[in-house]
Amino acid sequence: MSGNAAQEEMGVGFQRDPALVAAGYQWHVLQTRSRQEKVVVEALSAAGASPFLPLQRRVTYYGHRKRVVETPLFGGYVFLWGLLEHAYLATSSKRAVRVIPVLDQVRLDNELAHLHMAIERGAPLVEYARLVPGTRVRVEAGPFQGLEGLVEDEVRNDRLILEVKAIGRSLSLEIDASLLEPVD
Repeated sequence: MSGNAAQEEMGVGFQRDPALVAAGYQWHVLQTRSRQEKVVVEALSAAGASPFLPLQRRVTYYGHRKRVVETPLFGGYVFLWGLLEHAYLATSSKRAVRVIPVLDQVRLDNELAHLHMAIERGAPLVEYARLVPGTRVRVEAGPFQGLEGLVEDEVRNDRLILEVKAIGRSLSLEIDASLLEPVD
């Protein structure tokens, strides 16, 4: 069963059966091995759990062939609505490497409901690297492509600091944060 089919079954909008909550069902986040998300979802669905794997459609080209594939929005992670035993089942398969505890169940539930709504309505979602102030970044597109600098450590994370270390001077440039990519 695909992640989206499992989403349909659990009635995302996340209206869950109170009896399941009383039985111990809650959200778990599973970190998976590379490219094992869909297999983990299938195994969990077969075990009676309700996994949620947010997928995005992407067009890929192989030579002159065009293919549409569904890839996980968050590579390496599966959200699980189920028992702790379901999570342990996934880790014992060696396809999931760990269970990340969810301390705020209501918050995750709301975030996933909003994410599901955006996916259902066809929103073009792009992963956004959360840039921590002081992170060295490179502009990946637009007129400033190739420019490198630091994310400003003030209130906003969409301001790039350009440094000239030799003279100890810096300049600030406001730029769309989605154009920035962290530099290793």
